[in-house]
Order: sequence, then C-alpha cells, then structure tokens
Amino acid sequence: MSHLYNMRYLAIDYGEKRIGVAITDPLKIFVTPFTTIEYKSEKTMLKELLNIFKNQEIEKIIIGLPINLEGNDTIKTTEVRTFHTKLSKITKIPLVLWDERYSTSDANDFLKQKGLNWKESRKQIDQIAAAVILKNFLEYGKK
Repeated sequence: MSHLYNMRYLAIDYGEKRIGVAITDPLKIFVTPFTTIEYKSEKTMLKELLNIFKNQEIEKIIIGLPINLEGNDTIKTTEVRTFHTKLSKITKIPLVLWDERYSTSDANDFLKQKGLNWKESRKQIDQIAAAVILKNFLEYGKK
C-alpha cells in the first residue's frame, strides 16, 4: 500500500443490475465517474470491486444509501445494507453509508444537460450517480 496522501475515496451506487463507481483524485478535490459494473453474479461483482479498491489505492468507500424522502428505509435500503455487510467482511477499507436522496435525479439532470439520449445516458447513469454521492460526501461529510 502506498502513502496515505496518494490514496483516494471511492463511491458506489449499488443496484441489482448495475453498480456505479466513482473516485476522487489523490488530493480528494475532484470526483470522476469511474466505471459501471454489470451485475452478473455476486462473486464476480465483489471480485471486480476488490480489484478496483486495490488498483486505485482506495482509502475510504462511500456507499449510497437510498432512503425515501421522509428519511425512512425502503426495500432498496435493506438491499444496500446487506451489500454493505457483505463488503465489510471482505475488505478492511472503512465503509460509510451516505444518504443518496436525489443522486439519481441529479445525475439524470446532468446527463440531459450534456445532451445525451436515453440509450447513451443509461450506460453512464450509475457512475454519474456515484459521482454525485461522492461529491455530496466531500462537500457535506467533512462538516
């Protein structure tokens, strides 16, 4: 493992079909949509994530927690909490659950502004949503 100042934060937008991933630069100033992992199997998905954690020298993982507008858990929230538990058993990297309300709509707005059509947007929406989660964490999580 490299020096701590070279390490990055990573955010995950978890979904049953796709998992969006975004990372920061080593100074944790800029956020970049990184990749979308197609969910083929849990084992394959976890292996891909572990490879990213290792290759990108990740210091902290922020997982978007989809709670409803009233702040209550949903079925999706339970799925993400289960994913969080599984991930915590296979990595020592600190995990943070982060309220992701509005991240998908913010990501959709961003993609519309870029002028992408529905098909192009669908390929990027998950990693853009992860970038929104990570950006919000950087802006509000340090307070």
